[in-house]
Amino acid sequence: MKKLLLIMIFFLSLQATVYVNPSLVNKIEKAHGPFAKKRFYYLDKTLMSLQGTTDLSKLTEVNTFYNEVGYQIDQVTYNKSDYWATPWEFLGRDKGDCEDYVIAKYFALIYLGIDPKKLYFTYVRSSRFKGAHMVLTYFETPSSMPLVLDNNNHKVIPANRRPDLTPIYNFNGAAIVRASGEKKGKKVKSKKVHKQWDQLLIDIKGNKI
Repeated sequence: MKKLLLIMIFFLSLQATVYVNPSLVNKIEKAHGPFAKKRFYYLDKTLMSLQGTTDLSKLTEVNTFYNEVGYQIDQVTYNKSDYWATPWEFLGRDKGDCEDYVIAKYFALIYLGIDPKKLYFTYVRSSRFKGAHMVLTYFETPSSMPLVLDNNNHKVIPANRRPDLTPIYNFNGAAIVRASGEKKGKKVKSKKVHKQWDQLLIDIKGNKI
């Protein structure tokens, strides 16, 4: 819980600068071109329009905005088999895989004031694509049916209406827990995931583009 609290404080501290810092946007433009700068302009405009709206409105609009980014595997984009990009890398390059959509949506929603304890990186198995996949899930309460934000679907809908997805485990930055089955709620050890998460925070704090 202490680690999660520190993460929440870190996220909240980003609210003043994470999407509106002109110097960061200028760096992104130099790295990725004027079209990238325009994408961040529209992102800022979208987030500004969502201030003070309901959680569902924020979830829906953020999901729709980022789903306009093109899908591309890490091996092609970064020459790595598995890479967690910062929101700036993802939107600047206008390419990413499922983890990148989740990360970008997660940070945008935290910026909009949604409680981090309600949001999870959820690893699932997709029957549609016959393989592993990641989505962002939102739990109104710990026992609520989660809402699913998926880069393959513009609609934010309850998990029980996504029979194509089988949840494996949830990750909230502090712990990984089983998301289904007899061991649901039990913690899972994964040095790889925690290492990726820790590196992501370092990269975000350093404004990696």
